[in-house]
Amino acid sequence: MSRILIVGAGLTGSLCAYLLKKELASKLQVVVWDKARGAGGRMSTSRCPSNPNCTVDLGAQYITVTPHYAQKHKRFYDELLAQGICKPLNSVVEGMVMKDGSYNLVTPQGVSSIVKYYLGQSAGADVFYERHVTHINLRDGAWEVCRKSGTPESFDVVVLTMPVPQILQLKGDIENLIQKNQRQKLKTVSYSSRYALGLFYEAGTQISVPWAAKYITNNPCIRFISIDSKKRNVESSGVGPSLVVHTSVPFGIEHLEQEKEAVQPLILEHLETILPDLPKPIDIKCQKWRFSQVTEAFPDCPGQIALHNKPLLLCGGDGFTHSNFDGCTESALRIVESLASHL
Repeated sequence: MSRILIVGAGLTGSLCAYLLKKELASKLQVVVWDKARGAGGRMSTSRCPSNPNCTVDLGAQYITVTPHYAQKHKRFYDELLAQGICKPLNSVVEGMVMKDGSYNLVTPQGVSSIVKYYLGQSAGADVFYERHVTHINLRDGAWEVCRKSGTPESFDVVVLTMPVPQILQLKGDIENLIQKNQRQKLKTVSYSSRYALGLFYEAGTQISVPWAAKYITNNPCIRFISIDSKKRNVESSGVGPSLVVHTSVPFGIEHLEQEKEAVQPLILEHLETILPDLPKPIDIKCQKWRFSQVTEAFPDCPGQIALHNKPLLLCGGDGFTHSNFDGCTESALRIVESLASHL
């Protein structure tokens, strides 16, 4: 039985684990590592330090389903809707531009619930957090994978699903195994950068705005604001509202190398000009998304590429497709397809 490591517990990695356990369970032992403390990646749901029942989506806000992917990925959408993981977005989102035939889905339990669902359905997969991969070496026909702390482990197959710049930062034999033309193409993959701010409020707090979310067009800092419970259309007794702010890409790039503690007050200043009557929050979380959304994908968007064949080392994720649910799903399908033919 082959031992396979999936690096990254975001949407692509979790969906890979789910599909592998569903389609190739008898041939594989699946292991998932992520450097964070929990699952989600850029589909991140954060808890209020004072009240863990109060959450906010700091990454993806909703899923846009186009007519093309509504058919192509129908089985995934049908399953998420049937399980109650997703439901139609019926709240008011000011400034949203929709194409004909498209619709949006939200996640009542937060956007990371999609990733957690797939990991939960990956029966038998071993999932570990706070495992930051640093080196990958070739040892006796297998991959020796090293992390920041802990003993190196050996795997027959490795799948890398983190942002492409993080793949290029890996040390060890992998540095010399990536072909020159592949490295050049990997270097062309680029991402936008932005900050996200989550504001948490006491139970009973009222945020009086006529919308659940709003796109901002006339502010140099803030691009998007959402009242999370209103966006998800869920109300919980004893739980206050939460609000998320996404900055514009130019603001994110300008302040990318600053500490979050220095950037947070700047965002709050701009927020006050947009919502001057906003109540005082009990907690605030600031998230820097250095790799937010793919602006330039790997040439021809193959979904995945093999960096080495024997033993197999694949990389995939939205850097090889596009930054949304369907892009990650497409990549996961291509990875599993490649593994099935290899095994």
